[in-house]
Amino acid sequence: MSRIVAIRPEPGLSATLAVGRAAGLEIAGWPLFEYRAQEWLPPDPAVIDALLIGSAAAIRLGGAGLAAFGGKPVHAVGEPTAEAARSAGFEVASVGEEGLQNLLGKLATRPLRLLRLAGAEHVPLVAPEGITLETRIAYESAPLPMPDEMAHELVQGALVLLHSAVAARHLADECSRLGVFRERISLAALAPRIAEAAGGGWADVRSAAAAREAVLLALARDMCH
Repeated sequence: MSRIVAIRPEPGLSATLAVGRAAGLEIAGWPLFEYRAQEWLPPDPAVIDALLIGSAAAIRLGGAGLAAFGGKPVHAVGEPTAEAARSAGFEVASVGEEGLQNLLGKLATRPLRLLRLAGAEHVPLVAPEGITLETRIAYESAPLPMPDEMAHELVQGALVLLHSAVAARHLADECSRLGVFRERISLAALAPRIAEAAGGGWADVRSAAAAREAVLLALARDMCH
C-alpha cells in the first residue's frame, strides 16, 4: 500500500493532512466534494433556545440567517465544530464526543427548543422527550469528479479515509466510472454506517472505534502496518 488518501472537502481536507503528516503518516489528499451554501428560512429566534450544530460548515455557510441567532448558545458535535462557532462569536454550551444523537440525549435534562443547521445529506435524529427540534438545511456537499492523479494513486494501491456516507458512495461510484478496481483499495471509515455505505469488493474495510479524527488516523496507521 503506497499511502493514505483523504477525500473530504476543504478546509477539513487540509486539517486532516496536517494532523496526519504531523503524526508521521504518508498521506495525500484530493477533495472529492466542495461545500456550497443553501438558502434557508430561519424560524423566529424567540422560539429557539439554542443551536445544534453537526459541522463547522453550518457555521461558515449559515449566511445572513445565522446572524439572527448570534445570542443563542451552541451545542456542537465535536471540538472542531465548537471552535468554528467560537470564532464566529457564539458561546458554546456543550461539545459532544459520540455524534449528535448522543449529544441530544445528554441535553434532555430540561425542555429545550433547538435549531439544527444541517447539510443536505444528514443523519436523522430522534428528539428525546422535552426537546423540540427544528431542522434547516444550510449547505450541501457537492460531489466532484475524481482527478486523474488520484485515480492513478488508487490503482497503485492505497487506503482511503472516509468521513461520511455520501463520501463512501461517491468514491464507489467514481471508481466504477473510471475503472479503478476496488480490490486494490482499503477503506478506513469514521463510523460503521459509513463503511456500510461504501458497499463491497474492497481490499479491506474497517471502522474507527470512536467517531474522532485522531481515532480514524490511528486506525489508518494500524491498517497500513
